[in-house]
Order: sequence, then C-alpha cells, then structure tokens
Amino acid sequence: MKQSEFAHHRVLVLNSSYEAINICTARRAIVMLLTGKADVVENAPHRVRASSLQMPLPEVIRIRRFIKLPYRPIPFCRKNIMLRDAYSCQYCGEQLPSDELTLDHVIPLSRGGKDTWNNVVTACKRCNHKKGNNFIEEIGMTLVSPPRKPTLPTFLHLVRLMGEKREVWRKYLFYDDEPSAEAVV
Repeated sequence: MKQSEFAHHRVLVLNSSYEAINICTARRAIVMLLTGKADVVENAPHRVRASSLQMPLPEVIRIRRFIKLPYRPIPFCRKNIMLRDAYSCQYCGEQLPSDELTLDHVIPLSRGGKDTWNNVVTACKRCNHKKGNNFIEEIGMTLVSPPRKPTLPTFLHLVRLMGEKREVWRKYLFYDDEPSAEAVV
C-alpha cells in the first residue's frame, strides 16, 4: 500500500457492544491497537510495515471499554434523504448528482401524505414528473426500496465522511428492517 493510500484509509470504530460509533484514520486505529485500547475485528487485504512493525491494516476495530453516547436524532432534510437513498432515484434506480435529483412524496401531500422519512424518497426529475400527483400503483411504478427512517445516526455520518460504500462495513451498519405504519402503500 502506498503512503498516500495509507494516509486516506479510514477505519470503522465499534463500541464494545459492536455498534458503529465513529471512523478514524488508519494511523489512529493502529495506535489504539498497539496501546491495548482496541481489538481488530476485520482486516484490510493490505499490510502496514515500519522498521520494527509489520501487521495487517485494520478495516474495523472494536474498543474495549464501552462508551455511552448521547442520542442524536438524524435531521430530516434533503441532504440526509439523498444520503439514505445513496443519491439514486428510488423509481428507476439511476444514480445521479444531487443537483439532478428531486425529493418525491410517495403519498402526495395533496392526497394525505406527510413530510416523514417513511414517505419521502429521492427521485430523478423524469420519474418525479411521470409520477406527478399520483399513487405509484395508479401509474404502474414501483420503488427500488421502501423509504425508512434510519435507526443508526452514525450511518449517515459515516456515509458523509466516506463518500463511498465499504462492503466490509455493511454488517455493522444497521437499518430498521420493519416498515412502520406510515410506510409506502
């Protein structure tokens, strides 16, 4: 691994209860490992080499002492909805830059819908125009995935910082699997 790649490598930090709580630099993760403050959970395929040290590059670490974190709700806003939906139209699946996407109410406001996590999705302009003021069933459209309120605030924080999907992290980042009563019709 090149020095520049090492400098940009990020490591997922789990609480002792295996909840994702942060990300840190590879350098910080290695210091936590060497000082006994954390344990390796997953390694990257690369190795770190120094004059007196050679070890696998950590991908996910778990701190040994539990850290109690205050609850921080995820703000309901355009940016966070787009992060949740991975900047993809939830009707056709096309991934686009944020300025080419809109927000759509699955159940239109004029037909009883609300501004909630479970009713607002990211949509490309073409699909949003096609759907208009209709229910998706009325015009034969379907959702790529039903909208849900994220249950882990750090997920959005991690996505914002990383700007990419890290497959090895997925099992440590959870969403609520049960749609609520407000979920899509």
